Amino acid sequence: MVKFRIRRYDGKKSYWQSFEVPARRGMTVLEALYYIKENYDSSLAFRASCRMGICGSCAMKINDKPRLACETQVLTLGNTVKVEPLDNFKVIKDLITEFDGFFEKHKAVKPYLIRKDDNYAEPKELLQSPEELNEYYIFTLCIKCGACYSVCPAAATLDECLGPAAMTAAYRFCADSRDEGQKERYEIASSSNGVWRCHLAMECSEVCPKNVEPAKAVQLLRRKTAFSILKSLLRW
Repeated sequence: MVKFRIRRYDGKKSYWQSFEVPARRGMTVLEALYYIKENYDSSLAFRASCRMGICGSCAMKINDKPRLACETQVLTLGNTVKVEPLDNFKVIKDLITEFDGFFEKHKAVKPYLIRKDDNYAEPKELLQSPEELNEYYIFTLCIKCGACYSVCPAAATLDECLGPAAMTAAYRFCADSRDEGQKERYEIASSSNGVWRCHLAMECSEVCPKNVEPAKAVQLLRRKTAFSILKSLLRW
């Protein structure tokens, strides 16, 4: 039997509640939460979808570290498992947090290819070499789970901060050889809420479940932004 201590929130107050779960080999934290919901308390609220580490819906704090509940094995966590909602997000109910602002920041960096010659009537293939793909491929693996944002000290102290996930998306497209929207994104990234707000804590890369290394993306974007500003000054 493994003891689960879950931080609950009912819209008015936050409190802890404990449950005993009969753990077995291969059981994940997500399975344990479903067991609690089905056998003890049907009001327990949490998000989940794919159950295979792709959708990012079940990200939460497990034993003080952001993890995907669907990938975390219960028997690797000891006799007591502490489960809480992600930090730096507004809690809606129990383990469910508000992600509207997170996705608005992602949208703000224009996470799509920008082309001057877009012609949907006569589309053409944009060829790319394997070497060009490798320049940004690792950053395409982000699943928008919010784990990086939850440990970001800049996001914790400034609500308007873009955060590591959004800046990773910005760099992913700026580094794409098919994209022509770098200037627009550099202006967004160099704002007071962008790359210069980063504290270099590197925790975002530490907790990323897909090993995306958002801290590296932020620093690479910082360098590109600085070069862009320098070029503008030299032209001036």
